[in-house]
Amino acid sequence: MFQNLSDRLSGILSKLTGRGALTDSDVAEAMREVRRALLEADVALEVVRNFTDEVRKKAVGQEVVKSVTPGQMVVKIVHDEMVAMLGSDAEPIDLNAPAPIAILMVGLQGSGKTTTTAKIAWRLTNRDKKRVLMASLDTRRPAAQEQLRVLGTQTDVPTLPIVAGQTPIEIARRAMEAGRLGGYDVVLLDTAGRTTIDEALMTEVADVKRATQPHETLLVADSLTGQDAVNTAKAFEARIGVTGIVLTRADGDGRGGAALSMRAVTGKPIKLIGTGEKWDALEDFHPSRIANRILGMGDIVSLVEKAAANFDADKAQAMAAKMKKGEFDMDDLADQLRQVQKMGGLGGIMGMMPGAAKMKAQMGDANLNEGMLKRQAAIISSMTKQERRSPKIIDGKRRRRIASGSGTKVEDINKLLKMHRQMADMMKAMGKNRGLMGKLFGGMGGGGMPQPTPEQMAALEKGQLPKGMPGLPPGGLPKGLPGMPGMPGGGAPKFPGFPGLPGKKK
Repeated sequence: MFQNLSDRLSGILSKLTGRGALTDSDVAEAMREVRRALLEADVALEVVRNFTDEVRKKAVGQEVVKSVTPGQMVVKIVHDEMVAMLGSDAEPIDLNAPAPIAILMVGLQGSGKTTTTAKIAWRLTNRDKKRVLMASLDTRRPAAQEQLRVLGTQTDVPTLPIVAGQTPIEIARRAMEAGRLGGYDVVLLDTAGRTTIDEALMTEVADVKRATQPHETLLVADSLTGQDAVNTAKAFEARIGVTGIVLTRADGDGRGGAALSMRAVTGKPIKLIGTGEKWDALEDFHPSRIANRILGMGDIVSLVEKAAANFDADKAQAMAAKMKKGEFDMDDLADQLRQVQKMGGLGGIMGMMPGAAKMKAQMGDANLNEGMLKRQAAIISSMTKQERRSPKIIDGKRRRRIASGSGTKVEDINKLLKMHRQMADMMKAMGKNRGLMGKLFGGMGGGGMPQPTPEQMAALEKGQLPKGMPGLPPGGLPKGLPGMPGMPGGGAPKFPGFPGLPGKKK
């Protein structure tokens, strides 16, 4: 969603950091370009005006002009102001209240409210280990209650039994009573929506809120609607009063203006952001991390959290044992491909890497995309069990058969085999270093990947690779070990840090 804005702002600010000294006119010109970029991203005019005025006020001064790196000082000011505009600190859903906690979901029809309700229920059940009950109060839209029941079956979250003829208030009261009697921690109330804001909608939602006294009232807004989403948020806040906002479809091609404007216009925090269609594609909204992504600084903290969430301790132990023997077959490569896809694919991972924007041309030249990962997985699936365990036996005849079975070309088979050899060589080299292997995998016990400490997370926020990181040697990654592009002490590796990622071009 922020891609175009990120490209524009990164280009503008890189001009400043490339200069040894800055004049007031340099800063003024940069602010004009930032203003234009924000307006084109559909950010509200009053927000743009306040943002650029604050940056200009702090950037035009003796402290910046006389700084050793004035360009970087301006970038820091822009970053800090963007974080302030987005809300400074993350404010997740508040669960500190007596059970059952009522969470009221409001919004317009078509914003993804019912699906988001199911996603939040799945998140609270699986991540926070809460007992959740969902209830649909939508008696107007055909099959709305049945839709939530189906989503409840898919997410394995209980839903309130449907009773025909009840009003939204009666359903809400019955849901809260069922929550109390059933020992539920959270009751999610999915209200009806409208295509536009009208008096009937507001009255119904206000009545439900008075009857249930929800601890949280979350407005679900579609980020693709731009300024309309901001206007919707203002109307709901003025009439109903919301405690937070959930932005949906942030993985779409929207310009990002709604996210940047909503907090500043309404004063209400964006609590969650939908990043895809899967149940787990719902993230806490961290202003500082979003600002880092927009300004091309990456988001290593979120990347570490994703890696920890998708970490399989048993597979890591098995991989460590094979690496000690210098073994790495096609099944292992397939596991690596699946791991990358679980973390959001190459695009999702690269979007969180510092300096990733500079690698776009290289990735484009190498034709690196999500389709490539699927092709590689298809190729491995077309191999026999023996071929996956011993790729050396794959001759010309076998390559033609695999290409035919996977719908690819022989050249694709050759590229995959070459990539496998490179990774196998790397694994063999690492396997010979027993001390390094013990340090790398020593922290990966049966309880899963250890979570970083607050101090380590703070270091990651600053772009540093902290000492004592779970699963890493005490001094961090050793020199010469292929790291991830953009990681501190890394740079572009000679061997692929991720499947399919090329090394330095010869």
